[in-house]
Amino acid sequence: MFRFFTTRKWFLWGWLGSAIILSSLWFQVKIDVEINEWFGEFYDMIQKALGAPNSITISEYWASLLSFIILAGMYIALAVAISFFTAHFLFRWRTAMVEWYHSVYDKARKIEGAAQRVQEDTIKFSRIMESLGTSLIESIMVLVQFIPILLGLSIGIPIFFFGDWQYGLITGALLWTLGGTIFLIGLGWLLRLVGVEYDLQKKEAAYRKILVIAEDDGSVRPKTIEELFDGVRSIHFLSYLRYLYFNIGRIAYLQANVLSAYVFLAPAIVAGVVTLGVMQQIIRAFGRVEGSMQYLLKAWPTIIELASVYRRLREFEDRIEKSIFDDKSSEKI
Repeated sequence: MFRFFTTRKWFLWGWLGSAIILSSLWFQVKIDVEINEWFGEFYDMIQKALGAPNSITISEYWASLLSFIILAGMYIALAVAISFFTAHFLFRWRTAMVEWYHSVYDKARKIEGAAQRVQEDTIKFSRIMESLGTSLIESIMVLVQFIPILLGLSIGIPIFFFGDWQYGLITGALLWTLGGTIFLIGLGWLLRLVGVEYDLQKKEAAYRKILVIAEDDGSVRPKTIEELFDGVRSIHFLSYLRYLYFNIGRIAYLQANVLSAYVFLAPAIVAGVVTLGVMQQIIRAFGRVEGSMQYLLKAWPTIIELASVYRRLREFEDRIEKSIFDDKSSEKI
């Protein structure tokens, strides 16, 4: 699965490509920091204009909007370019995987679900790994950039429960995030979501295989197909039920999350010790910090899918390697 980074043929694509993607993430985060600062200045200007008519000029207003357009344009251009590059990067990763599978397919084809592993799971694995990996790195970069900003904006502002403590907002975001993450990880473990996803894919693979065989073999009994589809139906229904329970907890937490920054800022807002611009900066910075801390929470369904795909590919490769080893052993004998 990771020959993309260890094979000489793909070395440049694997490591240089990763460096390019990560560098682009860093620039995107830096632009996001500039946009956050723009929000503070813009809303302070709005507050000034609404509080005292004609206190700002129309040219100042348009200039402020233009500065945002420039920042947004830079962000969009970078995001589009790196999206195009990432698509090529992922296909090269997939190619590195399937090249090895092709080279040993005389052994692999005898394994149940081999076609799905080579064709479908390689796509899923490379895409999910890239998505989760870049999201993790971006979350770390956001924390590095936005935590100092949030600390600076928090000085002298009363925070709910923490009072005037400078680290109140950061601590509040951390406690809220950790609590939600632990809750949902525990819920996912209790509901055995990874196992259900794995079982679902196995049932689907067996059903697909019998359908393919039935195309060329008229002796396959319809009852056999129906029996396999009954298994597919039952595991899907179980999956729907388990995810129903999981989504109740997940969606409820994420909806409550919308109010978290306003709850912590309640004393400051009521006391009127922050301007509209500063409040917007704090809420946006708090949201970015909190969102990055919630990496596991937001990515949990994808992590479950990745764990299932990895488990299937790992078993597939282990069986191929075992078959190769057995053949070599028999040749020596």
